[in-house]
Amino acid sequence: MLSFAWISALLVGIISAHFLQKLCFPYFWKDFFFLLSLTRYGMKLELFRLTSRVCTVLDRFIQQAHRNPDKAFIIYEGSVHTYKDIEQRSNRLANVFLQKLNVTKGDCVALLMNNEPDFVCVWFGLAKVGCPVAFLNTNIKSRSLLHCITCCGAKAVIVGADLVECVGGIVSNLLEDNIQVWAMKSHCGDTKMESILDHIDAATDKPLPAVLRATTSLKSPTLFIFTSGTTGLPKAAVITHLQSLKAAGGCWAFGVTKKDVIYISLPLYHSAASLIGIGGTIELGATCILKKKFSASQFWNDCRKHNVTVFQYIGELCRYLCNQPKTEIDKVHSVRIGIGNGLRQDVWQEFLRRYGNIQMCEVYGSTEGNLCFMNHIGKIGRVGRSNFIYRLLLKYDLVKYDMMKEEPMKDQYGFCQRVKKGETGLLLSKVSALTPFFGYAGSKQLTEKKLIRNVFVKGDAYFNTGDLMAEDNEGFISFKDRVGDTFRWKGENVATTDVAETLGSVDFIQEINVYGVEIAGQEGRAGMAAIILRPGFMFDGSKFFQHVVMELPTYARPLFIRLQVVMEMTSTLKQQKFNLVQSGFNPSTISDPLYVLDYQQNSYIPLTKSAYQSILCGERKL
Repeated sequence: MLSFAWISALLVGIISAHFLQKLCFPYFWKDFFFLLSLTRYGMKLELFRLTSRVCTVLDRFIQQAHRNPDKAFIIYEGSVHTYKDIEQRSNRLANVFLQKLNVTKGDCVALLMNNEPDFVCVWFGLAKVGCPVAFLNTNIKSRSLLHCITCCGAKAVIVGADLVECVGGIVSNLLEDNIQVWAMKSHCGDTKMESILDHIDAATDKPLPAVLRATTSLKSPTLFIFTSGTTGLPKAAVITHLQSLKAAGGCWAFGVTKKDVIYISLPLYHSAASLIGIGGTIELGATCILKKKFSASQFWNDCRKHNVTVFQYIGELCRYLCNQPKTEIDKVHSVRIGIGNGLRQDVWQEFLRRYGNIQMCEVYGSTEGNLCFMNHIGKIGRVGRSNFIYRLLLKYDLVKYDMMKEEPMKDQYGFCQRVKKGETGLLLSKVSALTPFFGYAGSKQLTEKKLIRNVFVKGDAYFNTGDLMAEDNEGFISFKDRVGDTFRWKGENVATTDVAETLGSVDFIQEINVYGVEIAGQEGRAGMAAIILRPGFMFDGSKFFQHVVMELPTYARPLFIRLQVVMEMTSTLKQQKFNLVQSGFNPSTISDPLYVLDYQQNSYIPLTKSAYQSILCGERKL
């Protein structure tokens, strides 16, 4: 009788504890098992550090090529490239690089190539020689492109066959700086470039000595990935083996397995596609479908054709898919997981309604940052999930930010002030041995500008994300806005000072202030420029259009122009953007002349009230 009473009491206790946990800590077990997975992966990296025997992403690929040589690694435009195929071709390229490029272990080589299997082959071929690789944004041009190549100390540039014309104007500059230019095409002729393909057939696919690619430190640089910042020209973020290995574990952390087929349509020069997408595929030994360029009309047909189960996204990509004409087979597919960032709450909800119960795994982080949030719960509209254990491991804080002065608010002692739960604040991440910040190549000053020192105590240092965030009482984190001189449009960061410098050379412009404005129903902010004309000059929409199209990538081109007589400045003589951003581009409330970019007329034309309404209704293509 006594034992029955004890058993009954125990059962009641267990049931009560279960309901109490569900009521007060509803995400306890999901958090527990997710953190357990991350801890297991972290212990593997810690073992690399302690033993000084690092198994890099490249090493992992070579392992997979030996274990599953005939398994499809990359499927591209209907062609299947097995792990063995990529291994052998990257070996051939490695031998060509070693013998013909005259580069040695530690020399940086820049890569300008669109999405294709050879992007990975060249990347791995260079890595097998021991060369860090700088991924160049295929949208950048002339002066910016030259800057990117030189700032990372590149000894050579490898150019894709379809991008040879993009470097034509700067080849002489590169050769003068003793930077070799090689193209992935045959018979380059008189372009002053050397051909890689003319040598590859004669090259052996025998592996180079492992000592060339080996490293004993997780902190050794392996890549340089360019990111737009507030300083204008793109900056080369240093990507170490530690960062690349962490990113490669992202898919695994969200439950992706070797049986999955991963769809990658984001550009490989971005860290998301290369580090998380390709790196994640390699870590699992899975298969990826590589798309040269994202196509909303082809996306779901591709997924059905190749039985895709996982895809990478940015918020803009999902919005494009939601804008496609509805069909009866919208939910007929095998996709179960989406991994990405920047998915707005309304688009997220519409995407699930339209295409079914897909687990959307939102990730927050920057290429160069030392902090990552992962929304493993799948809470709609949140970029990540935190708890007290996460805070112990990764020290981050949200601090009060003055939008007018564009700087963190300080207390009477000169220290930053934390915001309360639910309030919006600037996200800062502490720099420590556990969360190092590796900065940018070529300039300690650029690295230092991303740090804030003496934040809460004298001597501390925090990485400034430049993002305004909020954390609710349940620990869910949401993105609110970007601060400073950078905004996002079409999935890319746009540096306003870079755009202003490029456009400021137009002869009728005296002063220009570039910023981003919100458009209802659109992700990010569209570019807008407030301009003061030189005395005696008129605004020439056609001439300005030609300059913009020639010098700037699509996502960085201002959609709107506002002509002003006086440029508003801050007390520290900086251009005032806050009021301009707030006033937007409504011709009914702005007395200044407004213009809009028009690709049909190849000009900037007056922004009328009817044109403004067509933009808000989504009738006008942006």
